[in-house]
Amino acid sequence: MSAAPSYDDPLIIAGKSYRSRLLTGTGKFTDFEQTRLATEAAGAEIVTVALRRMNLGQNPNEPNLLDVLPPDRYTLLPNTAGCYTADDAVRTCQLARELLDGHALVKLEVLGDPKTLFPDVVQTLAAAEILVRDGFQVMVYTSDDPIVARRLEEMGCVAVMPLAAPIGSGLGVQNRWNLLEIIENAKVPILVDAGVGTASDAAIAMELGCDGVLMNTAIAGARDPILMAHAMRKAIEAGRDAFRAGRIPRKRNANASSPIDGLFF
Repeated sequence: MSAAPSYDDPLIIAGKSYRSRLLTGTGKFTDFEQTRLATEAAGAEIVTVALRRMNLGQNPNEPNLLDVLPPDRYTLLPNTAGCYTADDAVRTCQLARELLDGHALVKLEVLGDPKTLFPDVVQTLAAAEILVRDGFQVMVYTSDDPIVARRLEEMGCVAVMPLAAPIGSGLGVQNRWNLLEIIENAKVPILVDAGVGTASDAAIAMELGCDGVLMNTAIAGARDPILMAHAMRKAIEAGRDAFRAGRIPRKRNANASSPIDGLFF
């Protein structure tokens, strides 16, 4: 009996079920209207919000993102983008919880270098430990190091999000073997975060067995962000279905799709 298609294959994050495995960011769009249209085209149900760059009500006289992406329709994922220390990241998450009436699901990222935006793993581990102990449900951006991924899972993070390539680079999946090692040993969802450039990159990540992909620049920076969001949605679904279906083994020699063995001539 064949497996059900991807829409009957939910993503479970912190005990909540989602039909979409594509998570999208809300930065870099031209305005809130484009943000709304791209989010809808992507079919995203979880959207990240950089609290240091986006107004969620902390600035009453400015446009509020919640007016176009209401919390009763989307799961907001406040993130700590722009934080370079564990202390800053923890304070940012605490502010998000206050602004969003006790919201516990957060995306932790602690950067180590402003040029590459690689994570500072030491500070990330420190922040994750504090946040988990404080009752946060932590989805964590990290390097593609399998040992670090395992430590973050053991700490109690609800999802681990290794980079595929540097943030905003569009280079695609650069180290699929590390990702496979992380995926095959994880008991929590593994989502690629950073580095996706186009639909084929997203499909590759899903074909490897990732539980989802988070992206922003690949959509917002495209010539047509709405169309790219739609393409990414289809790529995520196709990649997931292909992973579940199971690809054929790679071979050096041909294997005819219409074999002649046993035919009468």
